[in-house]
Amino acid sequence: MSLIPKLLLIDDNEEILISLKSYLSKRNFDVISASNGLDALKLLEVATHDFDLVITDLVMPNISGVAVTSIIKKQNPDMPVIAITGYGEEPEALAREANADVVMEKPFKLDELENNIKKLLLK
Repeated sequence: MSLIPKLLLIDDNEEILISLKSYLSKRNFDVISASNGLDALKLLEVATHDFDLVITDLVMPNISGVAVTSIIKKQNPDMPVIAITGYGEEPEALAREANADVVMEKPFKLDELENNIKKLLLK
């Protein structure tokens, strides 16, 4: 892991993307964001982006966060993934099935997210 942890943040809601990116950047994380699963997977393929952790929304058009999590875990089982959702139990169950390390239900406290990131990065 680099001195400043590099996070990939994926959410199709622009407001959430901007506020989470702003909060995490102020907390000394290098945050790269994607507004959909396809763009996120492209970023993950590019060798110059070595991410330390991924935060993904679960319910998104085209490629869901569940699919993104599943692909990440197949290609890199040690990559920590935090799944976030506002849609309750069904997406949460799917995220656990896809091996997300942590599932958080929206709305969540920003310091809770930060604590989960730090715990996963210390593993």
